[in-house]
Amino acid sequence: MGIYMCELCGYEYRPKDGDVENGIPENTDFEDLPEDWVCPLCGAGKEDFAIEESASEDEEESY
Repeated sequence: MGIYMCELCGYEYRPKDGDVENGIPENTDFEDLPEDWVCPLCGAGKEDFAIEESASEDEEESY
């Protein structure tokens, strides 16, 4: 599971965390989000997100 970043505001969707405040349970892959899901910070659609290739979740957790 990769981390997806909103290209408009920088919000990071992390599948392991989900978006619990907006009804998306933990461990929900980005591809499994409802089509009408939007960025909780700026309201951007899924099409405005890109997968981060630079760091894995394990690397980021070690900092």
